[in-house]
Amino acid sequence: MKIHLIAVGTRMPGWVETAYEDYTGRMPRECRVQLVEIPVAERGKNADIARLKQAEGEKILKAVPRDCAIIALDEHGESLGSKEWSGELKRWMASGRDTCLLIGGPDGHAPEVLQRADRRWSLSRLTLPHGMVRVMVAEQLYRAWTLLSNHPYHRA
Repeated sequence: MKIHLIAVGTRMPGWVETAYEDYTGRMPRECRVQLVEIPVAERGKNADIARLKQAEGEKILKAVPRDCAIIALDEHGESLGSKEWSGELKRWMASGRDTCLLIGGPDGHAPEVLQRADRRWSLSRLTLPHGMVRVMVAEQLYRAWTLLSNHPYHRA
């Protein structure tokens, strides 16, 4: 099983790349995380935000492999705790199906992306920088795996 993290944004600060690679590098071979970066549509002073979101959404959906379970990370989505992420990871692994986690651009996901998603998850009620979202997703995936493996990383 592979987890695809499809994210709008291509230029992340060094700390984001370092932290992301640290957590995803710890994941076992049977649930590797693959990052696909989608360029942010250029926003000018009088940008048509709806059109830009749609363009980003089309690129996101084009990057989703066939037969993947799709989870859009969205501020209005369902909030799960770490143990719930672990249960979800267990189900993904048992299904044998790849899973896609989608991170939208600065203005969120296009309606077409949200309609295509099987589920919507929220990481927080806070507004988070997109780079931090990548790191948080990678860390929570690693934490979920450690919970399944009875590894001492999660001590709650």
